Amino acid sequence: MNCCIFFVRHGETTWNVSLKLQGHSDVALSDRGREQAELLSLRLASEKFDSLYCSDLARASETAEIVARPHGLEVKRKPAFREINFGAWEGLTFEEVNKDYDSVLKQWWSRPMSTRIPGGEMLAEVVERVRSATQKIVETHKDQTVLVVAHGGVIRSIIGHVLRMDLNEYWRLYLDNTSVSILEFPRWERGTLRLFNDCSHLNNLDNLRPKHKSTFSNMADKMMS
Repeated sequence: MNCCIFFVRHGETTWNVSLKLQGHSDVALSDRGREQAELLSLRLASEKFDSLYCSDLARASETAEIVARPHGLEVKRKPAFREINFGAWEGLTFEEVNKDYDSVLKQWWSRPMSTRIPGGEMLAEVVERVRSATQKIVETHKDQTVLVVAHGGVIRSIIGHVLRMDLNEYWRLYLDNTSVSILEFPRWERGTLRLFNDCSHLNNLDNLRPKHKSTFSNMADKMMS
């Protein structure tokens, strides 16, 4: 049946630059994020997509609308592809979370699958909703190519699940804004990773290459030091 899914992370937001946790907060793209999305759209214009899905959050929806233009596809918004709900941590930097939620942060960092963020989700809940939505796409779009525009945590979760990783270590999968990752499914149980975190559409424009570490990369540096 061979379903091929292009997973794209949304363009940059101002909260990405300031290293604030976004989660379900509906943060729009920055001007730079829109430029990144336009270049991504040019890159993907020659691909043939049969369907396009995205998270219903603004940063993913806006990226998806820009990418969809050359293809004339309807953008189908799916709440299942939302970022992890960071609850009380949303809008905070790592330093602020570490100051106010030190013990929970340490527990979550070592065991995110089973640790609930205050007012938010456990990673296991994210993995399950993303797995279910992706499996439905695979089973619905046999012999087709699908584009999904989502978030770093969502894409890490499905790639980690398909590769049978210990998802307590999912933060080790680094994803840039507007990066392209491709999963191919001869059938659901046999998914393979064909491409990961590719940003070649930004290579010739240094001003649009990621200049900041991701929030997770920044957290990793601090937690592992």
